[in-house]
Amino acid sequence: MTAYDVIVLAGGAAKRLGGADKPGVRVGGRALLDRVLAACDGAARTVVVGDRRATVRPVVWTREVPPGGGPLAALGAGLRLTTADHVLVLSADLPFLGPGTVDALLAAAVQPGGEGALCTDSDGRDQPLVAAYRAEPLRRELALIATEHGSLAGLPLRMLTAELDLARVDAGADAAFDCDTWDDIAAARARIREHGAVLDEWITSVKNELGIELDVDSGVLLDLARDAAHGVARPAAPLTTFLVGYAAARASVGAGPDEAAAAVAEASRKATALALRWEAETAEAAEADESATSASEGDGAAGGAKPDRGREGTGTP
Repeated sequence: MTAYDVIVLAGGAAKRLGGADKPGVRVGGRALLDRVLAACDGAARTVVVGDRRATVRPVVWTREVPPGGGPLAALGAGLRLTTADHVLVLSADLPFLGPGTVDALLAAAVQPGGEGALCTDSDGRDQPLVAAYRAEPLRRELALIATEHGSLAGLPLRMLTAELDLARVDAGADAAFDCDTWDDIAAARARIREHGAVLDEWITSVKNELGIELDVDSGVLLDLARDAAHGVARPAAPLTTFLVGYAAARASVGAGPDEAAAAVAEASRKATALALRWEAETAEAAEADESATSASEGDGAAGGAKPDRGREGTGTP
């Protein structure tokens, strides 16, 4: 995989959010900045240009000069603290950015002859803050612009991208979705709660909250929970999945993520088999009870049809 550093631009006045702390606004229970940092956790060094705050992983902090000097000045400040040959440049308000987009950008940026790659949005517009650049031409062009204009403050990003040979990456409608307004925030929050996305979003959020780097087959765990609830009792589902996780953790002490995921799968298999055996016994017991009840009712019906032999012999009416 291509070695890279990342610069995240987390400054700006957020005027269309009424001056709110945009990088700290939460979508799906996680700050926008943390969601972006999670997508690029393979970076050798992560530089965040903005005010210091608690983050999901360690970063290097810096500020543009002057503060509020705009994205080009912020990019220049961040670039001074990077050393890798390729630099990923991201804004801090991308709630749906994922590792797949990061990989696609880096793969396009390393192609011979090019100087980087950037995403295009659903309308085909370039997104220079969802991009990967070769560091050398990026430094060269920033230096030329600063020399020509005296500084980078207040200058638009298009002055930079117009001078670079950049590939375009169509990463889908969501990858470049940014949150500039409260309507954007509301749309992002609604989108992660859609039926097809909510489970993956929740699992990802939980793993980030707990600091877990583990990919497991969620379908296996859901099947286990269903079997435990159906074959034993509804409260058995969450308790069983907890015990499976605990058993997998004990079985994979000191192991890597792949071994841990395999331990979860094996513990799930054993617990599922147990739940199915429990369900089978319950079914057998129910069938036995039903047979016994049917036999008892049959005996009662036959007994009621028998004549009273003693009374017949006496001639009593």
